[in-house]
Amino acid sequence: MSNLIVEQLQKEVILLRSKMEYFEKLVDFNLLNLSLDSGNLPSHVKGKCHSNYNKSDLAQLFYVLMDEKILFFDRQNDNINRGMMQQFMIDSFTYIGDAGIQVPIRTISKQFSEAKGFTYKAKHLKFMDKILEVFKERRERIASM
Repeated sequence: MSNLIVEQLQKEVILLRSKMEYFEKLVDFNLLNLSLDSGNLPSHVKGKCHSNYNKSDLAQLFYVLMDEKILFFDRQNDNINRGMMQQFMIDSFTYIGDAGIQVPIRTISKQFSEAKGFTYKAKHLKFMDKILEVFKERRERIASM
């Protein structure tokens, strides 16, 4: 195969991947809106803040905000702070489940442990790249106004 064909294939694969990611975001957004707009939300989901993130990503987000002391309940005691942050998430948030509907958080301690980044370093770095991309896109939108 010539280099020109290989280069063109690489470009097409990259383009296809970006279109697939966009499509996945669109499908996720539409599923979320369907579940929120249907008025058929279960009582254990009503009144909570809904998220487009899965349980693991939501835990990663809050863990970073907590670990960097952006959000906290107890600045002095990390164990108390962590427990209170987990309880706050359980009481206040839902996440997008595998079926594309909002699911209440029943426990979050396993996902918080994974979010430390030691054992699950690659997963944590992947999440950080994803959230940084969100902030980068937002920055670009604001800068272009």
